[in-house]
Amino acid sequence: MNTQKESKKAYLVLSNGTVYEGRRIGSCRDSIGELVFTTGMTGYLETLTDPSYCGQIVMHTFPLIGNYGVISPDFEGKTAVRGYVVRELCETPSNFRSEGELEKFLIENDIPGIAGVDTREITRTIREEGVMNAMICSEVPNGLDEIKSYAMRNAVKTVSGGEVKVYPAEGQKLYRVALMDYGAKMNIIRSLQQRGCEVTCFPESAKAEEVLGINPDGIMLSNGPGDPEENVGPIEELKKMIGKVPVFGICLGHQLTALAMGGKTVKLKYGHRGANQPVKDLIGGRTYITSQNHGYAVVSDSLKGIGRETFVNANDQSCEGMEYPGKNCFTVQFHPEACGGPRDTGFLFDRFIKMMGGSENA
Repeated sequence: MNTQKESKKAYLVLSNGTVYEGRRIGSCRDSIGELVFTTGMTGYLETLTDPSYCGQIVMHTFPLIGNYGVISPDFEGKTAVRGYVVRELCETPSNFRSEGELEKFLIENDIPGIAGVDTREITRTIREEGVMNAMICSEVPNGLDEIKSYAMRNAVKTVSGGEVKVYPAEGQKLYRVALMDYGAKMNIIRSLQQRGCEVTCFPESAKAEEVLGINPDGIMLSNGPGDPEENVGPIEELKKMIGKVPVFGICLGHQLTALAMGGKTVKLKYGHRGANQPVKDLIGGRTYITSQNHGYAVVSDSLKGIGRETFVNANDQSCEGMEYPGKNCFTVQFHPEACGGPRDTGFLFDRFIKMMGGSENA
């Protein structure tokens, strides 16, 4: 008896006209999105459930994906990816925590995907030409106009929560933190809870008066998707909050803070996505390995006289961190809460805790 699953042909069509043939995985619908690659060897569940990938087709450079199955406690949020590209999808996961196959997860969450394509060649194309739109489809389209014209709009509004939620502290409550949800990963909330923080999560549409009205000890600015300059409303509200209480921003929160302080952001050629990005601490001199997921970067020179650059990417020298003297505010581009790792920079949460306690200023 043939126990192999029936393979359906699928195509990955890039906006430069290149076509790759593979087999269909996940949902059978066609989908268009911005094609990006991530270099993490593990953490595919966190990637699939990270709201920061909203509007994007995600491709893994690691050749085998799905080998430890699906583990729901590891989810970071609701999946927002437009598609999924892998070299090989494991059909027989083996892990004591596994709840099932990744293929089933893709189908249940209506995520179209393709397997069996040369992800190394596609990665080289993106590195040389930059991120580009792509389409996962059952039939190659006659033209490229629809693919080229795709653009993700209102990404943060799409993934941000619509109501205020409160997450209790683990153990004794030491501080009350207001978290601005621009597409927040759950592990940011967990990292704060573990340090004795009650976390009140506000949607991106929340006004400064509402946030400051709960008398928070500090404000956390989350990660999120899309072009940071698109978030005109949240940027205006941040202008009213920075300097009032200690502020810590991660990823999109880092970018929005820079814009609120009068700085600029720029789109990177192919971004930083993966768990192996080296970042140099300009103050301490040490280099850390970090997890990242972003396509835009802060232009540090645009903040001269306003902020101080604290971290840079060791590969391309792009800005990875800023602090704003006299404002009790610091931000980083990478993810100190990364799960499943690395966790080298988790001490930044401890710095935020000390700021709320009044023992450290930035």
